Amino acid sequence: MKHLTMAELEASLDEIRQSPKDKGVLDLIVRRPRIEEREVLDEAELNLVEGLAGDCWRDRGSSRTADGSADPDMQLNIMNSRVIALVAQDKNRWQLAGDQLYIDMDLSAENLPAQTQLTLGSAVIEVTAPSHTGCKKFVGRFGLEAMKFVNSPLGLQLRLRGLNARVIRPGVVRVGDVARKI
Repeated sequence: MKHLTMAELEASLDEIRQSPKDKGVLDLIVRRPRIEEREVLDEAELNLVEGLAGDCWRDRGSSRTADGSADPDMQLNIMNSRVIALVAQDKNRWQLAGDQLYIDMDLSAENLPAQTQLTLGSAVIEVTAPSHTGCKKFVGRFGLEAMKFVNSPLGLQLRLRGLNARVIRPGVVRVGDVARKI
């Protein structure tokens, strides 16, 4: 698959900026049962312990915690559907980004600052402060220009790589559910 150039990526910024601000549709749910494995789901349980039930988030741990345990503020990874559609170029490749939830919504820090809560299905999730940035795996899957695009000052402001969240109230989410700011 051909990776997009910076000019091709930047040409889509206006479309990305048109993402809904107050409510957006959940377009894809991906569970990661083990590192490098993905399961696309139509429905998933969000709970306080695992985040997305059956996901390996807790088992993987984090380099950001002193003891290497999972960071509770990074329980869920959420990416804007328009951004992943752009960089992946094919919906079958969205899951390669490694996020669990893909929502057509403005994820910018201005629109969804840390502690903003969203209803999603019967669950409530809360945006957390830790940044979510492109990494070596992202480069391998979508190209160096895509990583530079999402990690640029504007990309970080708009959270083009996505955001982190945690579950506040457990519940079930389904593709097609609407995420709404509380």
